Amino acid sequence: MDLKLSQCFLSVDDHDKALAFYRDVLGLEVREDVGFEGMRWVTVGSPLQPDVEIVLEPPGADPDASPADKQAMARLLAKGMLRGVIFSTTDCDELFERVRASGADVVQEPEDQPYGLRDCAFRDPAGNLLRFTQKRPAD
Repeated sequence: MDLKLSQCFLSVDDHDKALAFYRDVLGLEVREDVGFEGMRWVTVGSPLQPDVEIVLEPPGADPDASPADKQAMARLLAKGMLRGVIFSTTDCDELFERVRASGADVVQEPEDQPYGLRDCAFRDPAGNLLRFTQKRPAD
């Protein structure tokens, strides 16, 4: 079977702030910026992975979501309770300094993990958790 990840979704409450973070701070490229039926979603991705995209969409963007569901999603997003994504990098410390300098909310400074990674974590402007991992050389 030929199966690969194509897209994942993150909820954002302000696309302009999200773009400033994902494009200008992380260096992801904007692939699409679409408005449709009163909603907007933006697709970003790493130039190193042209076939993988992150779709930044409003909370509760599902057209079948009830108003109560959309409100619940917005509240969970505001609390930082929705899941995020994990990126890999070749230099966790350099990336940490660049993202911290942008004013992003630091969750965890770079730390060596017992399972062979060095990682750090931030929250994006909407509160989504983003982890950045670097493989450590084998001892």
